[in-house]
Amino acid sequence: MNTKTFIFSGLMLAALSLPATARNNDGGISQDMLEQIRQNQPHTPANRALLNAIAANSIDALAVNHANKGPVDTYFNVETPSQNITDQQQSGRCWMFSGFNVLRSDFARRTDSLTVNLSHAYLFFWDQLEKANLFLQGVTDCADKPMDNERVRFFFMNPVGDGGTYCGVADLVSKYGLVPAETMPETFSSDNTSRITGLMKSKLREYGLQLRAMVADGKTEADIKAEKTKMLATIYHMLTLAIGEPPTEFTYAFKNAQGHAVTETRTYNPMTFAGEILGDKPVKGSFIMVMNDPRREYYKTYEVEYDRHTYDGTNWKYLNLPMEDIAQLAIASLKDGHKMYSSYDVGKFLDRKRGYCDIRNYDYGSLFGTTFGMDKAQRIMTYDSGSTHAMTLTAVNLDKDGKPLMWKVENSWGAEFGQQGCLIMTNEWFNEYMFRLVVDKKYVPAKMLKQYEQKPVTVMPEDPLFLPDE
Repeated sequence: MNTKTFIFSGLMLAALSLPATARNNDGGISQDMLEQIRQNQPHTPANRALLNAIAANSIDALAVNHANKGPVDTYFNVETPSQNITDQQQSGRCWMFSGFNVLRSDFARRTDSLTVNLSHAYLFFWDQLEKANLFLQGVTDCADKPMDNERVRFFFMNPVGDGGTYCGVADLVSKYGLVPAETMPETFSSDNTSRITGLMKSKLREYGLQLRAMVADGKTEADIKAEKTKMLATIYHMLTLAIGEPPTEFTYAFKNAQGHAVTETRTYNPMTFAGEILGDKPVKGSFIMVMNDPRREYYKTYEVEYDRHTYDGTNWKYLNLPMEDIAQLAIASLKDGHKMYSSYDVGKFLDRKRGYCDIRNYDYGSLFGTTFGMDKAQRIMTYDSGSTHAMTLTAVNLDKDGKPLMWKVENSWGAEFGQQGCLIMTNEWFNEYMFRLVVDKKYVPAKMLKQYEQKPVTVMPEDPLFLPDE
């Protein structure tokens, strides 16, 4: 036995002799406990019928609350003008689709109903390249930390992805502009992102290890930057093959709602075209993001560390508000005809056929003979709920006292889904499963704007509520 083997064997014996604090045999399922569990099971004809039904059918189909299956009320007394519904296909770009819906709507209002379809593929290209750089630079900045450090783990676990928030729309449009959909159309890989994203993740993790090695070897900052630039050139090449090369110049004529060109054909670059879409009000700096996180103190501002789309961009920052305040902001915006980016835990209690979100759609408790009693804060803290999907808030139905009864959103799952591409949600569901809202500053009271400018409390991106919208 050599010295290394002896030391390892000694360590193993020492570990085995340590007190069993991490594992207690009393904590396992004993035969006595198993017997008690079995004795607590119902043995009735009704339970056998349930077993047969659940074994052969969808749980949702059996849990449907038929008392709640009546026609969905589609009337809204406050509604913004409709626009064509988009489809993000098999991608996690809902944040971009919802953000573009807002930009398109504002453009139509400002230009008296001129329409435009913006290229998601174009901005997705730059989003992926910027996220790749964010990863490579982040890994370099943390190269003096061990691989099991939480920041290093965060970067290697999340080198690149296609999810995001409205903050990404603001940063990317400000830096790279916009182009029309006809100029850079979707490709298979922009509609179906999993394979190209997976390949880039593998390549970036490989590059991350190489950059860490360069730092450990004492390479100069100039050498490391030059190597990172070569790495990004490879990622750029992968993106051009999968999505296409972003245009630097193109011609375009704007169309009316009937699809007829009503302006002269002009030559644009992405920045001048973005200027046409945005007018004299750039998207960056024009809004605040508010959130409902009942775990944290309200009327405080928070910033999600390392959660941004570009290394030189803006971290995700938000003002935490009660749902009543968020509703009032939304109502003020909708009454003025302004759509909003918003996000939800859309999978909860969604009747997909009717495009209807209501906490009474399904009765899982009665089906399984139990209750599901966590509140919103408890669901967030236990990873049971959190924002998963961004949609565009377009309408609200108010009662005689101005209180919201129902809400409506434009989705990005195609015009055939739900209510002609939209979802309708009850106010009860909205309060439980809505999380983020992006509001133009002109609809925000001065007191809230001041609260938004507080020094933010830093929160970690691993928090269950801060997953990117997909």
